[in-house]
Amino acid sequence: MIPIGLNLTSMGVSSRWWLDSARCAEQAGFAAVWCWDHFISQGREKTTPVLECWTTLAAAAAVTSRIRVGSFVTNVMNRHPAVLARMLATLADQSGGRVDLGLGVGGNPAEMGAYGIPFPPSEERTEIVGEAVAVLRALWSGGPADYEGRHFRLRAARAHPVPSPAPRIIVGGETASGARLAARVGDGWTTNGPDYDRLLPIHTAELERHGRTRADVVHVVAVKLARDEPLERQPLVADMRGFVAAWQERGADEIVVSWVRPEQLELLLEAAARAGLGR
Repeated sequence: MIPIGLNLTSMGVSSRWWLDSARCAEQAGFAAVWCWDHFISQGREKTTPVLECWTTLAAAAAVTSRIRVGSFVTNVMNRHPAVLARMLATLADQSGGRVDLGLGVGGNPAEMGAYGIPFPPSEERTEIVGEAVAVLRALWSGGPADYEGRHFRLRAARAHPVPSPAPRIIVGGETASGARLAARVGDGWTTNGPDYDRLLPIHTAELERHGRTRADVVHVVAVKLARDEPLERQPLVADMRGFVAAWQERGADEIVVSWVRPEQLELLLEAAARAGLGR
């Protein structure tokens, strides 16, 4: 059975709920817990608490021992990639290498405007992601690293501890350009389930153009629980093992359940027990 992880909501929940949920997910046999990278609630009520992604993941890694932690996905505009590289290298060192980086172009201009963070057009943000990946990998080598890009520059930059292995960079791509970018620079590609079959040929063709193979890029498919159907009747909950196997046949290497809210978690944990994830 391919790995399955939970993208736990970071909005409207407490830190205690998030960390307790991470521990429960580990005990149930889930492979990973993932966190959104948002600063402000997506709903109408902007005073809803929102947990910051990477501090939450650091705390989750500290209270677990096996499960992987990762961002789903980090907005490239939120942090300079050199700072992000240092954060992840430290967390990888502290957690025994249980860290993944989901990285994407971001998609909430109102949030960026509220915080005064630049939000250039999507084509430029795609370029920024490509450069950010280069910066991350250069610094994860330990250095001294030099890099000259349009958006970022390094001059004899050193970065220790060196993560070994380096965190996987899972590029979020819900569009054709994102699927191509993941093929060019990613250790992995993630997209929503309904978009996977449509984007897969585009992604595969780009892999071939750059001399890469399907084995070079892990495919992490995001699936959602429907809001208009009882949870217990939905295939993911009713037959988790069969649901995941069907996605594996379609080409997925890993599954992420996005976006898990408190009222959904217990049924997912029960479904995992029936599927034997913890065995």
